[in-house]
Amino acid sequence: MNLPNRLTVLRIVLIPFMIFFYLADFIPYGIGKLVALGIFIIASLTDMLDGQIARKRNLVTNLGKFLDPIADKILTSAVLFLIIADGTIPHPWGAIVVTIIIAREFIVSALRLLVASKGTVLAADMWGKVKTVVQMIALPVCIVLAYLLTCGFDIPSIAILVVQIVAYVLLGLATLLTVISGINYLVKNKSCFKE
Repeated sequence: MNLPNRLTVLRIVLIPFMIFFYLADFIPYGIGKLVALGIFIIASLTDMLDGQIARKRNLVTNLGKFLDPIADKILTSAVLFLIIADGTIPHPWGAIVVTIIIAREFIVSALRLLVASKGTVLAADMWGKVKTVVQMIALPVCIVLAYLLTCGFDIPSIAILVVQIVAYVLLGLATLLTVISGINYLVKNKSCFKE
C-alpha cells in the first residue's frame, strides 16, 4: 500500500476516535470536543496531503480512487450527525442540512458509478471543490461552537453569538454550494441518463 492510500486509511481510522472524544462529556471542561477538533483537523489535512502526494509522485491507484471519497464522506457525515445529535445546530435546520448534504453525496456517488460503467471518470469540478473547502471550514467552526456551549466556562454570550453566526452562515453556504454542485454534476452529465 502506497503512502497516499495509507493516509486515506489513517483518515478512516481516526474517525471513531474523533466521535469518541466528541461524545466524551465525562472529560471535564469540554476538553473531549477540543481533542475531537484536533483529530478532525488532522484527518482533513490527510485528505489534502494524500491527493497532492498521489499526483506529484504519480501514485494514483484504483484503491485510492475508491477509498478517498468514502473516507471524506464518512468524516463529514460523522461530524454532521454529531452536531445535530447534540443540538449544536438546532432542529429542524440541522436535519435539513444533513439530509441535503448526504443526499447530494449519494447522488454524486451513484452518478460516478453510472459514468464509470460507460468507461469514463467523473472528476471533481470547481463547484465540488469549493463546496468541500467551505464544508471543511464550517465543520470545525461547528465543533468550536459545540465546545463553547458545553465547556462550563463563563464565556461571554457575545463571543458565543459571534461563533454561532459564523458557524450557521458557513454551514448554510456549504449547503447552498452542495445543492449547486450537485445540480451542476447532473446537468453536465445528463447524457449518461440516455440509454
